[in-house]
Amino acid sequence: MLKRLLLAAGLAVIATAGLAQDRVTLGWGRVFTNDQIGDGRDRWRSGSYSVSRVRGPSWHGYEAAGFGDILELRGHAAVIAPDNLTTPVPTDRRYAGLLALGLNTHFGWAGNEVALGGELAFTGPQTGIGRFQEWAHDLGGMVPPSPGVLGNQLGNRVYPGVNVEIGRSFAFGDSLQARPFVAAQAGVETLLRVGGDITIGQLGRQDLMLRDVTTGTRYRAVEGARSEGFSLTLGGDLAHVADTALLPSGGAVTARDDRYRLRAGVHWQGKRASTFYGVSYLSREFEEQPEGQVVGALSLNLRF
Repeated sequence: MLKRLLLAAGLAVIATAGLAQDRVTLGWGRVFTNDQIGDGRDRWRSGSYSVSRVRGPSWHGYEAAGFGDILELRGHAAVIAPDNLTTPVPTDRRYAGLLALGLNTHFGWAGNEVALGGELAFTGPQTGIGRFQEWAHDLGGMVPPSPGVLGNQLGNRVYPGVNVEIGRSFAFGDSLQARPFVAAQAGVETLLRVGGDITIGQLGRQDLMLRDVTTGTRYRAVEGARSEGFSLTLGGDLAHVADTALLPSGGAVTARDDRYRLRAGVHWQGKRASTFYGVSYLSREFEEQPEGQVVGALSLNLRF
């Protein structure tokens, strides 16, 4: 039932994409995650990069944005790997290269902030992710994934997907904001998520913020009102996983039904540049995984 509802909503976004006129590029969102800038290891949710182009007539906050007015075209690539890239133990997860292209709309509804859209996710050697990691590790003097690991990676598949997030922001004075949210997605992974984020400082209050797929970190795509200085962000969420193609049933590992994420980060805004660095703890995703991991997230924006 959840898949059908989300699919209908995602198709509505795509159908609406061509209706609005006079769109301009309002901003770009970019975030890089890697466990080398987290716990210093190279395993499991090893690395990812997301880039989004946001277009619309203008941005004056969620309350002024209707369904289909603000469109986000997103590309996402991720490396998901076993703990050992050369000789993994039999009870570790298989290597997976993931590449996804999606279209989302961001709008206000009854005082809530809504993100709704669909995507196509690709896995397997067709993505080129394994070859890219092999090249990057050779270039950086790190151990590349072995032919055996890449040869045993998840196969070539395409997964249509849909996703929705509904959040609501509450301001407590001038420097504290809390935003609880619920989210659901169906596709390469099907899950229901509930969580929240706290911002201490001014940054992001009137901005269009996006959520990173891997860590849940929120990062800016469209600037609202500029406020120079620092802001601290804290957050976390809990997900119930109904299905995941990244840990297929009948394999060597058993996917966990529940997983959680905890995160903290610092935003800095200057006159012509802004940056974000954060760390996130990701809990175990499969029963045989011995522990969780810490992943770092980095976002940098320059204005010329």
